[in-house]
This record gives sequence, C-alpha cells and structure tokens, in this order.
Amino acid sequence: MVLMENDTFLSELTRLFNNCKNSRTISLTMKRYYGQTKPTPRKGRPESTSDPSDAKCLIRASDGKKKLSTLINAKDVNKFQMAYANILKANMDSLKKRERRPAKGKSKSKATV
Repeated sequence: MVLMENDTFLSELTRLFNNCKNSRTISLTMKRYYGQTKPTPRKGRPESTSDPSDAKCLIRASDGKKKLSTLINAKDVNKFQMAYANILKANMDSLKKRERRPAKGKSKSKATV
C-alpha cells in the first residue's frame, strides 16, 4: 500500500467505486496518524509528544484486491472532507435497505387512567 496525494486518492477512490458498483464491497477506514511505522513495545503507551497543529489523518480504502491510502494534514482537512463527502454521497446509491424483524413478546402496554 503506497501513500498517494490527496487529489490522486480521491480520483482513484471514484474509479474504485465505479469498478465495484454491483459486485464487490469497499472498506473505508479513517484514523489518526502519529507518524509511527513500527509497533511500540507492550510495556506501556508512549506519551504523545505531537502538537494538535501537526496532527494527521490516515485514510484507507480497499476492495480486497486494490488498496489505496493517503495522509491528510490538519490544515487540509476541511477541503478534503468536502470532496470526500461528495464522492461518498454520489456513490452510495446502491445500498440495500436493512430488513427488520418484528419484536417478539415486547408489546407496549398503555397506562389506563
């Protein structure tokens, strides 16, 4: 998985949505990135020495075959989030409605006055 530029990630994500429209599932993850590339020892968590101003966000997308990822700086979050939301709104139109089971044995009793 190679880190991409933000604009490249968004265009590849659109292409990934188009390719997986009817047949496959896409997984999207978003988490804070601390800059670590190796796991820390189990003795304890290291204290965060990073400032909130240089915080980054790691976003990953995968369809099982192709993996995409990008890092967003704190100053670019608003611009990226707007473009990301537009892509998600445009491509999440083929979602299936969830089937709900009727509640068994749980009937609401009305209080009589």
